[in-house]
Amino acid sequence: MYQTILFDFDGTVFDTVEGIAKSVRYALRRQGRDAELSELRRFAGPPLQFSFMEYTGLSEAEALRAIADFRERYLPVGVYESRPFPGIAELLDVLRAAGKTVGVATSKPQPLAELLLERSGLREKFDVVRGSDPSVVDNEKWQVLSWAMADCGADPASTVLVGDTRFDVDGARRCGIPCLGVRWGYAAAGELERAGAAAIAEDLEELKTLLLA
Repeated sequence: MYQTILFDFDGTVFDTVEGIAKSVRYALRRQGRDAELSELRRFAGPPLQFSFMEYTGLSEAEALRAIADFRERYLPVGVYESRPFPGIAELLDVLRAAGKTVGVATSKPQPLAELLLERSGLREKFDVVRGSDPSVVDNEKWQVLSWAMADCGADPASTVLVGDTRFDVDGARRCGIPCLGVRWGYAAAGELERAGAAAIAEDLEELKTLLLA
């Protein structure tokens, strides 16, 4: 039985793809490149430096410039082009009523995660929120997950991460815990299965069943 339940943010708790994709496109255009917004959905979730280098072929130096340009649009505009997935608030209430410790572990900079949760009224539903260090370009998922687990005093034997991409599955594995995948996020077809997710929830009702089993 899971006692500590940690959630990824982008693609799991919040639908952030619009603001991220538009801000990535803005950054690419600053470097004389472009892409369709539909191609940029994959940027929601993984560390930005990895995504710019892996998905658009930028060099490390170009990727770092692109991150600065991304933030130029994302911080004042794109961060607000997002919303919680329907039903998330109700699920959190059920988990807390069942006595679970509930937290967030995200690669998004912690101040932005805190801001969005506060604005949506969800912050009070989480015992712990851990994001990446804003002074570091990109923290890996396992790092923020390990910090969240330490904050909770979590026992790996009764802790689970809920996430939507292979980065969540890989990060959980490095921390010695399982990852439950969610189908409503931003993973490519078959990505969660290939990564080795412990189970995959098609919707929130199925996720609730898995978490309370």
